[in-house]
Amino acid sequence: MLFNSIDFAIFLPVVFFIYWFLLHKQHNWQNLFMVAASYVFYGWWDWRFLSLILFSTLIDYLCGRGLASEENPLRRKLYLLASIVINLGFLGFFKYYNFFLDNFRTAFTFFGQDISLRGLNIILPVGISFYTFQTLSYTIDVYRRKLEPTSDFIAFAAYVSFFPQLVAGPIERATNLLPQFYHNRIFDYNQAVDGMRQILWGLFKKIVIADNCARYANLIFNNSGDYGGSTLLLGVLFFTFQIYGDFSGYSDIAIGTSRLFGFNLMRNFAFPYFSRDIAEFWRRWHISLSTWFRDYLYIPLGGSRNGKAAGIRNTFIIFAISGFWHGANWTFIVWGLLNALYFLPLLLLNRNRQNLDTIAAGKLWPSLREFGNMALTFGLTVFAWIFFRAANLTQAGQIISEIFSASFFTAPALLSDGKVLITIILVIAFVIMEWLGREEEYAMARIGFGWPRYRRWAMYYAVILVSLYFAGEPQQFIYFQF
Repeated sequence: MLFNSIDFAIFLPVVFFIYWFLLHKQHNWQNLFMVAASYVFYGWWDWRFLSLILFSTLIDYLCGRGLASEENPLRRKLYLLASIVINLGFLGFFKYYNFFLDNFRTAFTFFGQDISLRGLNIILPVGISFYTFQTLSYTIDVYRRKLEPTSDFIAFAAYVSFFPQLVAGPIERATNLLPQFYHNRIFDYNQAVDGMRQILWGLFKKIVIADNCARYANLIFNNSGDYGGSTLLLGVLFFTFQIYGDFSGYSDIAIGTSRLFGFNLMRNFAFPYFSRDIAEFWRRWHISLSTWFRDYLYIPLGGSRNGKAAGIRNTFIIFAISGFWHGANWTFIVWGLLNALYFLPLLLLNRNRQNLDTIAAGKLWPSLREFGNMALTFGLTVFAWIFFRAANLTQAGQIISEIFSASFFTAPALLSDGKVLITIILVIAFVIMEWLGREEEYAMARIGFGWPRYRRWAMYYAVILVSLYFAGEPQQFIYFQF
């Protein structure tokens, strides 16, 4: 079920009414209802995949219970290993089976051996990368004794399947979300209003910014051989704002929806395109995944505690795996390694934690130096997105070579289209709104709070009307494919 669909517009108020008006006196019944609602939400795509999420829930619940009663170090490791192998085994089969098969076949062909291996027509379950990492974090934290294993299976099933963030994050830690299912939730009007405001802003990002940018990004990338460098760069910029509006918009809707039901999810985006270096960018982009890799991979590998060489090695490992997590294509791996290269100078100079505050905090404008650093970081990020969006490395190379050719100095081919100009104006207005709200959790969190009520509501209605005007056929969120 898509957040930007009529189905969800009906589903959400029905779930809200039953949750608060019929089941508000008993959190156990609320939890059970939340599991049922989440399974309906997830099963809306394909009911067959409900068996996967149920199986993953059972495995990690049982591993947690086993760890609760086991003190033998070897047996504890076996419980942890069972969770890791089974979860990653399912993820690997559905997401990477054909990728490894194709590369295995290509490797033998390179050495003159032609082997016949048939791929499988595997449908990737929506959100499997997200809920797999979420359940793994529970077992790992229980193994590390950072979390008491739960004996409440319904609460654990609700944690795993919680529909607002089930299919595209944030990737919640059990230490944050699971305890929220243990006690009664009390309806908080102000929290709900703030949630609705964040949902509205997320829908604006998705419908107005991401989907409009997607129309032209797809046109240019799908016909990249027909365009010159300036038009291709325009396509990359459209994709840059498409993926940000799409993914951060989903996170805003997920976080806002959670607040309607009395839950607080972690922040997943913090205005990453205003970053002053690539390290700051990765502290602000897809925060739940970045911190997951930091806590469950980078630090266990030794982090940077064992010298610069080990720190560099571990940085390249997590960026390569992060790229591979996004998809079974060499383009994603190159994208990850390119970001590791960007990170390398900061690591060597011990400057990877120098920009921990908000750029130009308390000011309207950044300093000239801040603006230069922000522009450079944005440019490097845009360049890396070419690999992320390209169908293959050949297309990525073709686009890059054309951008750095004489055709870059020609006028973009699509600027004569009035709808393209409107989209560009919308993106500029969006960036201004984001800049003005960059010190808050999301851009519209405080904008207009000091206004008279009629002006504030006029702004909300304006956002709604613009979203409705640009709404077309609901477009799937980009990260559903990951």
